[in-house]
Formats: sequence, structure tokens, C-alpha cells
Amino acid sequence: MSNYCEPLLAALKDCLLHSDCVVKKGNLPSECIKNHFDELPDECKSLRLATFECKRGMLDMRKRFRGNNAGAAVVRIKQESAPATATEPSSSAAAT
Repeated sequence: MSNYCEPLLAALKDCLLHSDCVVKKGNLPSECIKNHFDELPDECKSLRLATFECKRGMLDMRKRFRGNNAGAAVVRIKQESAPATATEPSSSAAAT
């Protein structure tokens, strides 16, 4: 399989590792998804759904012609991570 859904998986892992279910309660991320899904933040829930849709879209033959809709989520995640790294050097330059 391709790495098309990899940014979604990385964002989901990061979200789970920073959730209260893992940090405060000490559960494993897999336990949080399976048994404590209601306690997760909305961001993690939507990332889980987007990851599922992305993986399902890779197997759907109709998506091969129309394109995988999860690509929009991947692009959005890449755009959100890019400005965060771009603003850090300017903020440190302003502090100097």
C-alpha cells in the first residue's frame, strides 16, 4: 500500500498520545480507541474517522477515478503543520 494515509495516521497517533486518556489515566492508545472512545477529544475522533475513510478509499474502485476524498484532510493536516514551523523562527527572531 502507499503512504497516502500516513499523515493522518501520524496526526492520530500524536493526538492520542497527548489525550487525557493516555497522559492522565495511563491507558495505552489502543485501549483508548477501543474502550474509552467517548473520553477522547473531538479532534482525535475526527482523525480516526478520516483515517478510516482514507484506508477505505484506497480499496474502493470508484475512488480510483474520482480521487480519494481523504486527500483533502491530508492536505489540511500538512498545511496546519507547515505554518506552525514557519512561525517559530519569526517569533524567536522577535524575542531577540
